[in-house]
Amino acid sequence: MSSVLRLPSVLALAATLVATYGPATLLAQTPSVELTGGLQPRTIGPAAMSGRFVDLAVMETSPSVFYAAASTGGLWKTTNNGSTWTVHFTNEGTHSIGAIALNQRDTSIIWLGSGERANRQSSSWGDGVYLSRDGGRTWKNTGLRESGHIGRIVLHPSRPEVAYVAAMGQLWSANNERGLYRTDDFGATWKRLLYIDDNTGVVDVAMDPTDPNILYAAAYQRRRTAFGFNGGGPGSALYKSTDGGTTWRNITKGLPAGDYGRIGIGIFRGDPRIVYVSVEQGQRYTASTAYEQPEAGLYRSDDRGESFTQQSTWNPRPMYGSQVIVDPVDPCRIYMINFFSMSTDCGKTSRQMRQSLHGDDRFMWINPANPSHLIKADDGGIGISYDRAVTWQFMAHLPVSQWYRVAVDMQKPYRVYGGLQDNGSWAGPSSVYRSEGITNADWVKWGGGDGFFNVVDTSDNRTLYSSSQFLGLSRIDMRTGEERSIRPGDPTGAIAARRNWTTWGDPSVPPQRLGNAMAPANWDAPIIISHHDTKTLYTGTNILWKSSDRGNTWTALGDRTTGIDRRTLPIMGERPTASTRSLDDGVPYWPSVSAIAESPTKKGTLWIGTDDGNLQRSTDDGRTWTELAGSLAGLPRGSWLNGIEPSRHVDGRVYVVANNYRSGDFANYVYRTDDNGRTWTRIDGGLPAKRVARTLREDPRNADVLYLGTELGLFWSNDRGATWAELRGGMPLMAFNDLVVHPREHDLVLGTHARGIYILDHARTLAELTPRVTASALHVFSSRPAEQIRYRDAIGHVGEIFFTGENAPAGGIIDFWSKTPGVARLAFKDAGGRTVAEMQMNARAGVNRAVWNLSYSETGAPVERAPSGPFVLPGTYKVEVRVGANAAAAASSSVATGSIEVRDDPRIVVAADVRRAWDADMRSLATLRGESRALAGRASAALRALANDAPAARRATLAEFARQTGELASRAQRLYGDVNGAIGPLTGLQAEQKAYYTRMVGELTREMAAADVR
Repeated sequence: MSSVLRLPSVLALAATLVATYGPATLLAQTPSVELTGGLQPRTIGPAAMSGRFVDLAVMETSPSVFYAAASTGGLWKTTNNGSTWTVHFTNEGTHSIGAIALNQRDTSIIWLGSGERANRQSSSWGDGVYLSRDGGRTWKNTGLRESGHIGRIVLHPSRPEVAYVAAMGQLWSANNERGLYRTDDFGATWKRLLYIDDNTGVVDVAMDPTDPNILYAAAYQRRRTAFGFNGGGPGSALYKSTDGGTTWRNITKGLPAGDYGRIGIGIFRGDPRIVYVSVEQGQRYTASTAYEQPEAGLYRSDDRGESFTQQSTWNPRPMYGSQVIVDPVDPCRIYMINFFSMSTDCGKTSRQMRQSLHGDDRFMWINPANPSHLIKADDGGIGISYDRAVTWQFMAHLPVSQWYRVAVDMQKPYRVYGGLQDNGSWAGPSSVYRSEGITNADWVKWGGGDGFFNVVDTSDNRTLYSSSQFLGLSRIDMRTGEERSIRPGDPTGAIAARRNWTTWGDPSVPPQRLGNAMAPANWDAPIIISHHDTKTLYTGTNILWKSSDRGNTWTALGDRTTGIDRRTLPIMGERPTASTRSLDDGVPYWPSVSAIAESPTKKGTLWIGTDDGNLQRSTDDGRTWTELAGSLAGLPRGSWLNGIEPSRHVDGRVYVVANNYRSGDFANYVYRTDDNGRTWTRIDGGLPAKRVARTLREDPRNADVLYLGTELGLFWSNDRGATWAELRGGMPLMAFNDLVVHPREHDLVLGTHARGIYILDHARTLAELTPRVTASALHVFSSRPAEQIRYRDAIGHVGEIFFTGENAPAGGIIDFWSKTPGVARLAFKDAGGRTVAEMQMNARAGVNRAVWNLSYSETGAPVERAPSGPFVLPGTYKVEVRVGANAAAAASSSVATGSIEVRDDPRIVVAADVRRAWDADMRSLATLRGESRALAGRASAALRALANDAPAARRATLAEFARQTGELASRAQRLYGDVNGAIGPLTGLQAEQKAYYTRMVGELTREMAAADVR
């Protein structure tokens, strides 16, 4: 994949087929991947903010070659120091990466541990260890499929078949496949070398660079739940082996007593007697990511870990990273991850580094031959420094943004809005009128923090309600830039920190005056605009709130949660105390409202879901409520209600999506009611197991068609969920956290938590893909109006580190169904029945997509090429499609018909008679261009065919004809392009040139005939 996405020209798009030959025949009438494979979503980025990268692997003999592992967005490889990238690991059993390791002796070998090693509430999970023997092009899963998350992989320096893997285990539950593993046969078999218990895995492993038998391993006990996090316990410990991992000793000398949290290991490459470890320990951890009383911290050993001396208590947010990175030349220069910091005195003091990159760091590589050369991976992408972190080069062309929520407005082209993991809230166009496509500069940031719901008042397309984590809610005027906080629930204000331990943690301490935290709200707190009044908003903390004045004032509609005190709920068998490690990091509030929906057909009918398992309905605008969660058969009590979708087609029909993976349950839970919640039908039976449903949307045109985003793929149904099929269309395996169908364009806009925004243009084809259609031999779907956009080049030279997203197809989309594969011929006819354009393409069995560039076909031009004449007149055109085994068979086969409306560029307004006159001029100029080209071709062919011993006079005559006809063709082409640039009558000069070129065509034709030039 190129880092610069170059778009084809308008003409080249005309015969685009987004699929190749498929199965010989499709007999099934239910959805399938093959059936819809011809529909391929496009990516629009963005890459401006990049996204979370978690690990690096650099070829030390050639540091311009390295791999960067995105947490959910693939494994990216560069061979030219980041100028361009190719992406790998996109179609395996998971999208989440925890660790990578490159064999430095045979650099075709790369190991990948799946499952992100960060313990975030948004972290995804993996399915084991993968091996590539061809530089990342292909992969094999080598086992440890239940390991959940991989913390680190180290490789034997001389035996490529040997690898050590630190398996952290499942984040959300106890499981046995944890510990440190070794393979001696490229992953064919694994031996567990170190095991503590089912709550404790291994997060880090390090190898002595001079003796591969000396290993260090960090055991890590941790558990995340829906309501909190416990990041430590008696299982966390530091271990050492001197026999390649066969036996281990617990290293304690010089380290503090008591339970630990996360431990990170760093070895000085120049003298491996020097070992640093970061040890998590402290009192009164707040959800604002720090200990009120830090303990432990950074330790140094000068005897290969036999004893340690504390250097300082510095250990920034250990739950998230806690990685010690030692300069390969200077043993006292220490870098610490998560808050990027550097020490030059062996860790006694550290300073956070000023940087122009993202602040949440995942990993850093230091060039052993030049320690000023650094590469850093963080939650905002990849940066390269050549001056030891003073300045950075940012890789602004890696589209790996992780979207939580997505929305659209009604501008034209419409804009896409949403919130991203740790990268704020952004808005960008679905298309632009530049031929280069959508650039980073087209995206505008409207909010900070972790972005979530961003909803637009489509009555004005300028009022944006933007939220960050825990309902940081603002109303923004996007025209003026004015912004106002409208978060409800805090009449006395609140402390800036998310939680204050003294106020919140110890019930024996009286509340502090002016020490209160803000009203509790979900990480992904919902907000909606009423279907019935755009001034009315609903949002949720633990309370459901309503505003009738765009957020200026709010009315409480009651605490909708169970009200349970999470302090009564144990994690790993223990209730939290002041010494619980990383207590609740990332989850400062629970329980809270997690989903809100309003009936689009019944004003006053509201639905809410909570993160502690409540599902409630009100039919009187929130005055009274009915609890319904108990009616959802098979749903474990306390499951997280993730999404609610009331039907716009049928009163009383509602869809509910829930998940329970935060309790270690990865089952799918999707439900439908047709009687307003009295009874429910579970509709996830047709899904592959363990995909974890996140968002469901009903098609606005067809009540039977549903779209479902899951942690592992996108699905659709044409029978209200009785059966499901994956919608892949060339996309990588990704998490689809949110999606929306644009109400005007009927585009399916996909918010992926991996690779930014994808758009399936003209998704109404899916709404029309009924069993009647799939039973037919050939069918043409309806087409939306197509516009003759005048794209133009508008950007100067930019080099390679430049991202462009894909525009919508340039022309008219023609989707058709074919029962069998073959050659398809498409003809476009005007109102008088005259064929104005023809195309030919290979068709697959299933749905096919062609794009007509809305141009005339030139007389005699082969149908295998795109129509190359001027734009056709605006109007409605009949579309005829034939499919046969070959071109000849297609020409005489049975026909399916449709129609498409062609409109002029919406930015151009001209009278109909002016447009018709311009059309006539363009067609005559196209004829003139074709005639001059034909003359030039004849002259050039005659000159090339001349025998070597031909008379000089004859050669000179033909050469002069070739020169003159070539020049005439060039001038005719320039005139054609000039007139095509603007609709209107020919200028005086253009008319004179046209007359002159026409006369010259005649003269040269006669002269060449007289000279016997054939």
